[in-house]
Amino acid sequence: MARIGFVGLGNMGGPMARNLLKAGHQVAVFDIVPAALEGVVAAGASRAESAAAAARGAEFLLTMLPAGQHVRDAWTGAGGMAAASEAGAVLVDCSTIDVATAREVAAAAGRPMLDAPVSGGVMGAEAGTLTFMVGGPEDAFARAEPILRAMGRTVVHCGGAGAGQAAKVCNNMMLAATMIVTSEAFVLAERLGLSHQALFDVASKSSGASWALTTYCPVPGPVPASPANRDYRPGFSAALMAKDLGLAQEAAQATGAATPLGAQALELYRRFVETGGGSTDFSGIIRMLRETG
Repeated sequence: MARIGFVGLGNMGGPMARNLLKAGHQVAVFDIVPAALEGVVAAGASRAESAAAAARGAEFLLTMLPAGQHVRDAWTGAGGMAAASEAGAVLVDCSTIDVATAREVAAAAGRPMLDAPVSGGVMGAEAGTLTFMVGGPEDAFARAEPILRAMGRTVVHCGGAGAGQAAKVCNNMMLAATMIVTSEAFVLAERLGLSHQALFDVASKSSGASWALTTYCPVPGPVPASPANRDYRPGFSAALMAKDLGLAQEAAQATGAATPLGAQALELYRRFVETGGGSTDFSGIIRMLRETG
């Protein structure tokens, strides 16, 4: 049983903290949203009055925050978690942020720090089946791996500081582009008079198969657990996908990488968000594609 501090209890962080409790760990939690904090306290966590208070006495400190500035402030700002942490603590940021900020915070923390963004969405967080992409020192990863496995099914050490964030933005760029073309295929099938189920039965067993199709199918019916069967309630919101695609394009520009499909995916998701789709699941972009057609 480990002593863990956890800050950031939103749609992802809340279920992750609950899974740590289910695994038998002592978890001190903090969030600026009272309702989010109360929900995890009710599940058995101890309440911390600040992020720094959650850090004190913990062997492992985790954050799940919206953006790079929040991560920088929480860890290295005035009264930050890094300074309040124990000398032997392992620091773990599970947020999805830009690679440069992840490396900057790790360098400034003064403690072993891992960037460990996740894939799997809210369903994965609730089920404890997330994939963790981890960057940072190998010894810190070895210590933190059992903690991460209490929240996820797959835990991969990707390299040094920032490598986890690099893997995340590359993965989500692939996912976004795949979801768009999968949605386009279903829209075309509709126009051709082909049923959703028929296309799924063929493509899921053929060269068109993908995670976007077989696990997160953008039309209701073929995959009962997909958000399409819940009126596209996220899941993983389109606004978050647009954010991740923006991070991928920032990285591409910084490194001179050619990512034309990634850039087009960002343009389409930004348009979807701007027309009111931001709070729906990212697979809901099929609605915009139908209207465009």
